[in-house]
Amino acid sequence: MALLLGFLLLLGLHGDTMSEGPPPSSTYIPDGLKFEFPPTNYETKDSYEAGPTGIFFQIVHIFLHMVQPNAFPEDILRKVVQKKFDLSTDYEKIIYYEIGIIICAVLGLLFIILMPLVGFVFSLCRCCNKCGGEMHQRQKKNGAALKNYFTLSLLVICIFISIGIIYGFVANQHIRTHIEKTRKLSESNFNDLRTLLNATPGQIDYVLDQYTTTKARAFSDLDNIKLLLGGGIFEHLKPRVVPVLDDIKAMAEEIQETRETLVEVNSILTDVRHLSANLSDSLSNVKRNLEQALNDPMCSVHPVMTTCSNIMNSLRLLDGSIDFDQLPSLDEQIGNLNDILQTNLSSLVQKGYKSFNAIPGIVQNETVNVVSDVKMTLDSIGSDIKNISKNIPIQDKLSNFIRYLNDTENYIHRHLPTLEEYDSYRWLGSLVVCCLLTLIVIFYCLGLLCGTYGYNQNATPTRRGCVSNTGGIFLMVGVGFSFFFCWLLMTIVVLTFVVGGNVEKLVCEPYQNKKLFQVLDTPYLLNADWKYYLSGMVFNKPDIHLTFEQVYSDCKENKGIYATLKLENTYNISEFLSIKEHTGNINNNFENMNIRIDNIVLLDEAGRRNLMDFSSSGIDKIDYGAFMAAPQGNLKQTLKNNAGILRNIHRDEIIPLQKLMSAVHPKLKELQQKSSGLGVKVANISLVLDSAQDFITNRISTIIAEESKKYGNSIMSYFERYLQWVKISITEQMAACKPVATALDSAIDVFLCSYIIDPLNLFWFGIGKATAFLLPAIIFAVKLAKYYRRMDSEDVYDDDVETIPMKKYGKC
Repeated sequence: MALLLGFLLLLGLHGDTMSEGPPPSSTYIPDGLKFEFPPTNYETKDSYEAGPTGIFFQIVHIFLHMVQPNAFPEDILRKVVQKKFDLSTDYEKIIYYEIGIIICAVLGLLFIILMPLVGFVFSLCRCCNKCGGEMHQRQKKNGAALKNYFTLSLLVICIFISIGIIYGFVANQHIRTHIEKTRKLSESNFNDLRTLLNATPGQIDYVLDQYTTTKARAFSDLDNIKLLLGGGIFEHLKPRVVPVLDDIKAMAEEIQETRETLVEVNSILTDVRHLSANLSDSLSNVKRNLEQALNDPMCSVHPVMTTCSNIMNSLRLLDGSIDFDQLPSLDEQIGNLNDILQTNLSSLVQKGYKSFNAIPGIVQNETVNVVSDVKMTLDSIGSDIKNISKNIPIQDKLSNFIRYLNDTENYIHRHLPTLEEYDSYRWLGSLVVCCLLTLIVIFYCLGLLCGTYGYNQNATPTRRGCVSNTGGIFLMVGVGFSFFFCWLLMTIVVLTFVVGGNVEKLVCEPYQNKKLFQVLDTPYLLNADWKYYLSGMVFNKPDIHLTFEQVYSDCKENKGIYATLKLENTYNISEFLSIKEHTGNINNNFENMNIRIDNIVLLDEAGRRNLMDFSSSGIDKIDYGAFMAAPQGNLKQTLKNNAGILRNIHRDEIIPLQKLMSAVHPKLKELQQKSSGLGVKVANISLVLDSAQDFITNRISTIIAEESKKYGNSIMSYFERYLQWVKISITEQMAACKPVATALDSAIDVFLCSYIIDPLNLFWFGIGKATAFLLPAIIFAVKLAKYYRRMDSEDVYDDDVETIPMKKYGKC
């Protein structure tokens, strides 16, 4: 029933699920979008565990494999399905496959036939005081050893019989317990199937509703076009523009600093000239006074003459001062810089920055209409997507199957009480069988117990105690019950063995290894005109490769029915999810976007002239060598060699002059460095500025087109990824048919094989084992009873010849 139910479910849903089968991908979509398919929870467990009894079932499976090692008879089954099987010609294949079961069944039949016959003959024979019926026991030397051997053997056999009985009890209770679970199992499977049917329309709506999230993200990007598209264009131009503006800004600052330095140097040089003039007057006075002093008559005296001559010769050093008035004036360069600074180059650079930074705002203003059109297009896409669920009459098609599902569930629930009632009869009958074997074992065990504890080795056979005699009687009663019931027990064993063994080998085992599906998937098997029966039923196209094995395996992996049944052959969801027309319009809007950014001026003509005027201001032509050489004179050392007034001159005039010269030296050095290669610097800046301006003018349209396309692709990628997720959800996750495979497993693997066949096979295995051991138990029990029962006569021996029987004495 569940097999039919699962098959009909596949057929009922074949028109209700959608889409092509794109390669599986993660449900996580980059760019901040994350879609999660709502999970569906089912009641029925994925697998069945037999519990502790599972090891007993494995033992039976091993036994069946030993009895029936042949491979699954696929050819025979195909002939049976095609109604081409002829017993008269194919019986050899049947016999070959069933040879193990046939041999076991024949042995069982021989047991059934011979055991009652043997029992009948045995009882008649004993009535004639034969076959051990004579109440006389001949004593032997090894009598005690034989008794112990028979006792131990019967005890071991009783243990084996007891193990078989335990198997029977366990199997009987297992069937009863799990038959009671059948109702719950069926209800959980029907609930899962109903959940599958009821959840599918909601799943479609949920998936389609996720378009709202995608559209919201797209709208957010459209509202932020200033940052995303305008910012992209800005960042594309930034490496070419910003460095140029930074260099011009630095040049403007350098012009201001150069002018300030020149003014400061010129002021210092003015002070230096004034001090230098004073110094020259002072030195002239000193020289004049010294010359007058050297005209003194004392200088004519020979010892003093040399000294005066030396002083006279040194007076010429007082003329070594530098004439700072000969240094060139810096007033012209300062005037040039003052004229240059009349134009505020920094403000012109700031205008360039402002003009360049205005690009994102310009983009936003220029794309207002485009953004509005794209939003309208996205709204229309949303309407088309939401209409998909309306275009698919899934609920109407599912409603018919839901009615069938309800009818099937009612049918099963109506007949479950009958099944449970019949199972109670079966359970009672099986319990009686196990109890009969238990009763026989009890008689044997009582016989062993009473015989062993009541046996007195000093008592002669005719004088054995009542306990020992009772033990022997119990053993014979066990023998009688064994003969009386063993044939009936073996009949039950043979019938259940043939049925259970064949069902296990022909249904359960091939179902688990999927060979049963492979047989059903044989081309032209179920319909001579259809290559593949399932595709013929689903699509009426029997050439499509759709197999039972593939459908079952896909459902077992919880794949969607669309991919499982390959419904793309009749219903292509891509046609409904295609938005190429809309995406084409959106891409055209972005690609043909007319963004006019033609008023970007990095530096106007006034700024350019300002730069060129700076390069021709003359500061790079100043004779820095002359200025730098002036502070390096030897006037200090010359004047230090003079005493008196020269020391005062040094302190009051030379030191201040040196401080001024020391202050002007680094300023001159700085000016020299700044003016070095000034023309080249300005030329390079002008060249880079022209290049950047040309790049903006000539390449801006290309950059806008590239960034617009990238921006448009980013917007459309949300929907492409969303639609990809929709396809994957519908084909791989929506209407996942795992409940169908689970229902099929529940019907065959769980209910039939695990609930019934496995314990049934364990039952005949245990009962058959116990019944088979009754035969040796009978033999040892009959032999052992002679050692426990009180005999009517015994052997008498002479004292001196102990081993030679003299005569028999009857019991008094």
